[in-house]
Amino acid sequence: MYLIGVALFALVILISVSLHEAGHMLTAKAFGMKVTKYFVGFGPTLWSFKRGETEYGLKGIPLGGFCKIVGMTPQDDDVDPADEPRAMWRFPLWKRTVVMSAGSITHFLLAIVTLWLAAMFIGLPNPALAEPQPAYVKITNCVIVGATANRDCIPGDPASPAKQAGLQDDDKITAINGVPVATYTDLVSEIRKLPAGSQATINYQRGGADQQVNVNLASVQRPPVDNPEGPVGAVSALGVQGPIPPPGVPVMLKYNAIEAVPATADYTGNLAVGTVQSLQRIPQKIPALWDAVTGEPRDADTPISVVGASRLGGEAVEHSAWEIFVLLFVSLNFFIGVFNLLPLLPLDGGHIAISWFERARSWVAARLGKPDPGRVDYYKLMPVTYVVILIGGAFTLLTITADIINPITLF
Repeated sequence: MYLIGVALFALVILISVSLHEAGHMLTAKAFGMKVTKYFVGFGPTLWSFKRGETEYGLKGIPLGGFCKIVGMTPQDDDVDPADEPRAMWRFPLWKRTVVMSAGSITHFLLAIVTLWLAAMFIGLPNPALAEPQPAYVKITNCVIVGATANRDCIPGDPASPAKQAGLQDDDKITAINGVPVATYTDLVSEIRKLPAGSQATINYQRGGADQQVNVNLASVQRPPVDNPEGPVGAVSALGVQGPIPPPGVPVMLKYNAIEAVPATADYTGNLAVGTVQSLQRIPQKIPALWDAVTGEPRDADTPISVVGASRLGGEAVEHSAWEIFVLLFVSLNFFIGVFNLLPLLPLDGGHIAISWFERARSWVAARLGKPDPGRVDYYKLMPVTYVVILIGGAFTLLTITADIINPITLF
């Protein structure tokens, strides 16, 4: 089932990328631009046919797809003179913008429609659990001394102080050394305030009954709670995870077709914010990726490639966790959609940025009574494009390597 899940996730991602290219093709055709090729995959052609002026087919390397729109830039030198009036760069700015953004829009639509269907048939994460939660805890088997805490226990890790003291899953921590803790965040904050490795009196509730226990806390290395990228220092640890839902509170909620609309909109908004934040954190996570490749434990918050996502999809299918499979597919589509709009060549966002720069430059020239400077020379931008490709390729290779030799796991 794991291998089936890996193959299934890879297939749905290939289909979504193919639909991305179909978005470009269909909008270009609708505006009258000439599209000569639409292929799924790269490399040698396995099969193709021609309908009208477009050749459709499959290629041997199933790692994406492409469509060829005649005259994407004024510098394209393979435009037949008869096709010059239909060259893409000759069309109005708004039409070119629609065509170039159609791929990302396709990813967004795939994500939104999938979320809407999931809201009805699988459920979406309970939004109430996104709010600060009472300090219900899950007891870990160990504490991770080093700063990379998002990994499984390995031999040599100290035993969990909470487990040694007799605390259990679903216990609700109510006070630390007499200081009330209303939420799990409060719990972490109060534990961190104590001297590393000190003793603490823990008040908790189990089955509605108030209880108390003394715990010898562990000393671990952690960054500040409010600054995960800040300096690492010695702090105390209890050996618990959270926040977990209070007993009886569902993790996933299902909706009817009407209720699913605002639920999907809320989840999409949160996903958009999370995606932008993830993109901003990528440069900070490169050292952790390198550490994972060189043998250090893999940080669960590091980026993953399509290889890593497919492996996670395989785990989800293996454990019948279809909600994880679906939400992973949604998140990856949304990430691809946003990433592709970054104003960098050769991404679609780079072509859009250049088109709007040309319009702004022409507008300014007209207001100043100067000649229209015309189109941007793409050849002058090629060095920058090659740098972007080189950096992107190196990052992709690093991520794939980490996903192969030291993957993130769900279970």
